[in-house]
Amino acid sequence: MGRRLKLSFDQDDLLGEVTRGARAVVVCPHIRAVRTDLGIDARLEEARGLALAIGIIVADSFALPIRDVRPNTLFGAGQVEKIGTACELSDAELVIVDGALSPIQQRNLEEKLGRKVIDRTGLILEIFGERAATAEGRLQVELAHLDYQQSRLVRSWTHLERQRGGFGFLGGPGETQIEADRRMIRQRMARLRKELEQVRKTRALHRERRGRAPWPVVALVGYTNAGKSTLFNRLTGAEVMAEDLLFATLDPTMRAISLPGVEKAILSDTVGFISDLPTQLVAAFRATLEEVTAADVILHVRDMSNPDAAAQKAEVLDILRDLEIVDEEESRIPIVEVWNKWDALSAEQRNELAPSPRDAKSTVALSALTGEGVEELTTLLGELLTEEAETHEFSIPASQGRRIAWLYSHGEVLDDEDGGVGEDGPLRAISVRLNPKELGQFETMEG
Repeated sequence: MGRRLKLSFDQDDLLGEVTRGARAVVVCPHIRAVRTDLGIDARLEEARGLALAIGIIVADSFALPIRDVRPNTLFGAGQVEKIGTACELSDAELVIVDGALSPIQQRNLEEKLGRKVIDRTGLILEIFGERAATAEGRLQVELAHLDYQQSRLVRSWTHLERQRGGFGFLGGPGETQIEADRRMIRQRMARLRKELEQVRKTRALHRERRGRAPWPVVALVGYTNAGKSTLFNRLTGAEVMAEDLLFATLDPTMRAISLPGVEKAILSDTVGFISDLPTQLVAAFRATLEEVTAADVILHVRDMSNPDAAAQKAEVLDILRDLEIVDEEESRIPIVEVWNKWDALSAEQRNELAPSPRDAKSTVALSALTGEGVEELTTLLGELLTEEAETHEFSIPASQGRRIAWLYSHGEVLDDEDGGVGEDGPLRAISVRLNPKELGQFETMEG
């Protein structure tokens, strides 16, 4: 057994038994009544990827069709027996169910299989717990994990029944302690929400400050493992973690970049999207996506070498709709599709998929790994960020060096010559291209 994965908080009784190096059987329930854009093979491969992302050894994996959901075990008796046999044959100590399990289903499966069982939510929480690097990320993980675990106290903390007896009027052994522990969790969650609210206020102040500054924001979004961090590193020269793993990046990262016609822009890398993201994490990690809602341009990075690229695109657009960035017809923020991993396609595939001329303003095919097509992307970004810019003529006192320097830093100065003499002395006649946002900021500047 490898080292036990620790989350950011101290309540060890809330943690799972997941360990690096543990052997696991991955089971993907295929509930026919539930529609999903991803096919069963893609879902199974994604579930395997989630397990591998946290160092679990996938000893066996398979899908099981479910016509009637069993409230006690999810699977039928024969299917539970099949899972048990697979565990015995592969010497697995862990069962991962790629779906949501109720506390009762999880407990019953553990009793029948004699092994630790975790569902998709629990597995993703383990990954997030290991990867969150910033204080905010750790707070969000802890809040999400507490929210997930509070309904599982009876299952998780059965040792309390042995430790603490009960009186008749209390309704059962250990109930007082479990209720006390529930209170402790609720109190801890309340404190965490206050801390997160303060973090969000600080982030909002930073965003407001950036809003007053002239720098446009470009946000990277996309399905997990689409190559966002590799592209981020390519454009910024940074060294953000970029590995062939699901959820390699969790905490939002920002860097300044220069683009054609734009001296400075802010590039923001975000957490990867995934199908059926646990509801606890949708709420807890919403703050990490707030940068997207304030972006001037969104780069939707897609892995075009993935056979399920179309289904992944649909999942990303669903989340953007939840954030009210996209409605049924169009996006309120310009979106550029970045067709990444172009180098992984054959010449025939490239010819078949190549963006049409009418998509030139909204699609760029490239390889973030090799750099192919990146120059076309930066050119397009420069055009999008400056397309609303217009030429303005200003007559500015030469003594107002700060305002003149601002125009040179943030606009495209076309002409600068002697403007005669005014009430405040010599004037400079400056012709400069500014977009509406920059013009508003310049007009509110003091000399």
